[in-house]
Amino acid sequence: MTKFLSPLDSRYRAETEALADYLSEPALNRARLHVEVEWLIFLSVNKILPGAPVIGESEIAYLRALVEDFDDVAIARLAEFEAETRHDVKAVEYYLKEKMHAGPAPLPQMDEIVHIFATSEDINNLAHALNIKHAVESVWLPQARAFVAELGERARDYAEVPMLARTHGQAASPTTLGKEFAVFAWRLTRQLERIDDAVYLGKFNGATGTYGAHAVSVPDADWPALAKQFVEGLGLTFNPLTTQIESHDWMAELFADVARFGRIAHNLATDFWTYISLGYLKQNLAAQGSTGSSTMPHKVNPIRFENAEANLEMSCALFDTLSATLVTSRLQRDLTDSSTLRNVGVAFGHSLLAVKNLRRGLAGVDANPQRLDEDLDRAWEVLAEPIQQVMRTARIAGVEGMEDPYERLKELTRGHAVDEHTMRDFIASLGLPADLAERLANLSPATYTGVAAQLAKS
Repeated sequence: MTKFLSPLDSRYRAETEALADYLSEPALNRARLHVEVEWLIFLSVNKILPGAPVIGESEIAYLRALVEDFDDVAIARLAEFEAETRHDVKAVEYYLKEKMHAGPAPLPQMDEIVHIFATSEDINNLAHALNIKHAVESVWLPQARAFVAELGERARDYAEVPMLARTHGQAASPTTLGKEFAVFAWRLTRQLERIDDAVYLGKFNGATGTYGAHAVSVPDADWPALAKQFVEGLGLTFNPLTTQIESHDWMAELFADVARFGRIAHNLATDFWTYISLGYLKQNLAAQGSTGSSTMPHKVNPIRFENAEANLEMSCALFDTLSATLVTSRLQRDLTDSSTLRNVGVAFGHSLLAVKNLRRGLAGVDANPQRLDEDLDRAWEVLAEPIQQVMRTARIAGVEGMEDPYERLKELTRGHAVDEHTMRDFIASLGLPADLAERLANLSPATYTGVAAQLAKS
């Protein structure tokens, strides 16, 4: 029996497996090997080390193939080295040297170049940055973008479907279903733009960020410039000033933005759950394809939104913790970040699972115009707002008899059942100019939606 602690690796494995290509322990070791290989190539082809061999295309291809072909055999061999060294980065160094000994000349004679001038954090910070960048850009963002695009499409579809708003849970000035969808689409789009603009920083400056060993060993080289060239060559942004560790501030910024996206999405999940409860949204049973209750056959539960809600709470909590802890390191280095960073995949896994469930939940609901119309028709009191405002503007324009509009509407509506006839009789009794009276007489809760449709479509 295979045993797992995390549901992401068992029950939800199929949903989150794509992230494991970047945010798992084997993926971290593959990225470390990638950085070690590229550093060796960089030093050799740029002739930075006096007397060192300059490798050619065949040797470069051999080295890079070690990363491209990184497999279960490589993972097992690395584990053997780590069992001996008790050090994960040192194990990667020994693994690379072993492979170089089996490679073409002059690689077997280049042991001393492997990991030269590098502290473990030089390798680790770049490996983590590359993996997080690829996980966000290749896996998480495509799902998040697709969800927001689908939400925007629904906003346009339902742009003109009137709906009773419920501020504080009470009947309020009507809106349209599409406009409320569009609010979430707009909020989430802003967060996606921030995540799109994320900066992934990296450093390569030695044991305490001073290039000390570099400068003593090869004093004529411009090591800060070379480090910048190397880091940017990997597709990252160079951090010029650090301690032994890259400060992880960029991670805290990214995780805060992803968490904020998650909190907005959590707000959406709870609102949509409520719309289903109210009957404003009806579940498409064929799309849901699920059993609602083990004992009540009639039920189909809004499980997609509930699952998303739970997983967003998990991911946001983890991202908050990551953001808070990663920006702190005692003096020039402590190892708290080493353990903390191993949970990045868990945080993104719960977030990805939530986004996928939101997509399924959205696909499994439709507007329920009949129920929406029923609620609107029972809420004629919501016209108290436009009537009051028309009375106020009429009074400003000099129309007599428009005094105390708020109080008069409050007396009419608060605590009283108000139907269409009551409201129309009240409008007729006001003595408004004909054009204003006609405008209000033609108004109903279903038509009192302002420019909501225009907002949703835009």
